[in-house]
Amino acid sequence: MHLTANHRVVILLHEGIKGTHGKTGLAYLRYGQGAIAAVIDADCAGQSVQEVTGIAKDIPIVSNIQAALAYNPDVLLIGIAPSGGILPDAWLEEIKEGVKAGLSVVNGLHTPLAPYFKSLQPKQWIWDIRQEPSGLSIGLGKARALGCQRILTVGTDMSVGKMSTSLECHRAAQKRGINSKFLGTGQGGIMISGEGIPLDAVRVDFAAGAVEKMVLEAANHYDVLWIEGQGSLLHPGSTATLPLIRGSQPTALILVHRVGQTTIQHAPNVSIPPLPDVIELYETVAQVGGATDEVKVKAIALNTFHLDPKEAQKAIDKIQQMTGLPCSDVVRFGGDRLIERLLPDLV
Repeated sequence: MHLTANHRVVILLHEGIKGTHGKTGLAYLRYGQGAIAAVIDADCAGQSVQEVTGIAKDIPIVSNIQAALAYNPDVLLIGIAPSGGILPDAWLEEIKEGVKAGLSVVNGLHTPLAPYFKSLQPKQWIWDIRQEPSGLSIGLGKARALGCQRILTVGTDMSVGKMSTSLECHRAAQKRGINSKFLGTGQGGIMISGEGIPLDAVRVDFAAGAVEKMVLEAANHYDVLWIEGQGSLLHPGSTATLPLIRGSQPTALILVHRVGQTTIQHAPNVSIPPLPDVIELYETVAQVGGATDEVKVKAIALNTFHLDPKEAQKAIDKIQQMTGLPCSDVVRFGGDRLIERLLPDLV
């Protein structure tokens, strides 16, 4: 499956535009290839995406699937991730209405939707993203022998902007004519790029092997691979970061951090150490399990969404002085500054 500019997409985002579980839909709003016809969020109906999110796209927000059908979509993308990955019955009914009206569905939830829809119209499909790929094996550190650059985003917490950082740096590299590829490892990244591995759907024994397989398959065709990070070594519930390091054998790391955050968002009893200590942790971990060369954090990507531009720049300058590393908010200012440091031989 792959969403292209020829698709007209409606995004199901109930309570997600302003809430905490709409990250997938908001990411597709910012980076997706499909033409977005409308967004469904009853709480924000009647407003526009630009008014509510600041994303510079004039897209209407409607209250339900019936209202969205007036904009002639052909794909319904589920952009919300409710707690536990289970859709409330009312939202599931909206999806059924959409399918009945002929829409295809992009589903990033843990619960597959294909079993609900045994009979589809010609050219109609259900894309359940969170399915473990076939033919996996354990990781064996094979990526360390590759000649391409492999740049992995790592974070001080979940949901701080690792995917956005990888995408923005990939965009900046492509604009410079660099043969670059983004590798998605979560439902949002896969929806945007059309391919990748849903790492949180892979059995833990095969997680590093799944990453390794993805990297090996892309390596011969590109000079730079931007690997979407997941989770954080600092988060007590995260299991995804380590297999990403093991499987990709990165040549460099970008550390992503939300300005002002001092504890893990959903585990406030867990403190985030000073950034120099976090950098040391990631560099130490990246140098075992197959790596033959030093692996360095070469840049800091700051999430300054909650600050005004002047305060954001102050925060960037402060972190840059503290760490001695180039630092920017790539969503606000683009990825050029970081790739100049990360890829000096290619820019």
